[in-house]
Amino acid sequence: MKNNLHQEFQKLYHKEAQHTFFSPGRVNLIGEHIDYNGGLVMPCAITLGTYMLTAPNDDQVFRFKSVNFNETLEIPIQNSYQKNGDSWFNYPLGVIHYFVKGSQPLQGLDMLYYGDIPIGSGLSSSASIEVVTAFAFNELFKGGFSKLELVLMAKKVENEFIGVNSGIMDQFAVAFGEENKALMLDCDTLDYEAVDCNLGDYLLAIINTNKPRKLAESKYNERVKECQTALKKLQLELDINNLCEIDVQTFDLHKHLITDATVLNRATHVVAENERVKLAAKALAGNNLKEFGRLMYASHDSLKNLYEVSGAELDAVVEYAATDKNVTGARMTGAGFGGCAIALVKKDSLDSFTQGLTEYYTAKIGYAPSVYSSLIGNGVGELHEEAVTK
Repeated sequence: MKNNLHQEFQKLYHKEAQHTFFSPGRVNLIGEHIDYNGGLVMPCAITLGTYMLTAPNDDQVFRFKSVNFNETLEIPIQNSYQKNGDSWFNYPLGVIHYFVKGSQPLQGLDMLYYGDIPIGSGLSSSASIEVVTAFAFNELFKGGFSKLELVLMAKKVENEFIGVNSGIMDQFAVAFGEENKALMLDCDTLDYEAVDCNLGDYLLAIINTNKPRKLAESKYNERVKECQTALKKLQLELDINNLCEIDVQTFDLHKHLITDATVLNRATHVVAENERVKLAAKALAGNNLKEFGRLMYASHDSLKNLYEVSGAELDAVVEYAATDKNVTGARMTGAGFGGCAIALVKKDSLDSFTQGLTEYYTAKIGYAPSVYSSLIGNGVGELHEEAVTK
């Protein structure tokens, strides 16, 4: 479909698209559920993502259409917008809602979106749509926003317009991603370091459990509240603003303040996972993929047993990966409750890994997973036509 987007735009709008933008999805290599706790995460942009084709119109309306969804929207240019049901177009509509608050002069725009990220898989299709829309509007209407300001705008869309209490990692990763690099991002200060991610003889396999999840309807917001409860308890003795400001040793000295066993488990995961990100950066810097893989397995175990955001489907993927000698590490990625897992698999063994996993998973779960291989790609930008039609 990617090769036919310009023809599809012509068919729908009876004119040529003038601009094409792309924003990737992301996977988080390690550092899960700590972005909203002020911790360190290590996402990377992938080569799957969202394409947005545009052309101006003289009707003073915004038209939203998608190759992936049947729902469309045509709405006049106005000073503010409200969420409209649960349709996909709320993500770009939310971006425009905050963009117009910046008093940018706008004109009508016809838009066509296409994403090759599996929807509901945990690969940040929503952040990809938000960021590509924010970037496109900033370019087309000379908004003057920095890339970081666009990231913050997209996060505000997710938190306030859509209503999901997510952190900034997803939007940051799809905006600032770099080819063959992971981003070690401090979610409190937004300082980041691009870490060389030389996978050598391995590739990144993305395994979609094909159990879709809707983040706003999951227990994600519940986990956020549990972490806030843990923080308030620790603040009785510690001068901290986020759980990730303390190391494991400090946490062990003060965890008696948290008397609820479930809340204690959540906080234990967060503090230890933050430490794992630091160790993972050292492992990658030293090309020690065996150690990086060990940390991936430890992360999954913590997410399964302490944070309780995994599930039979994600666990089945990691269980199988641990039996395959050509896999050095695997874990769930994203918010959990379904979605995707990732594995570091030897390049020449991807087919046998896929076959073995599919047989194991299908026997255990009752249906097959989908396996993708991805490169680590660049963040949001405008594409030349040949990049879409090649």
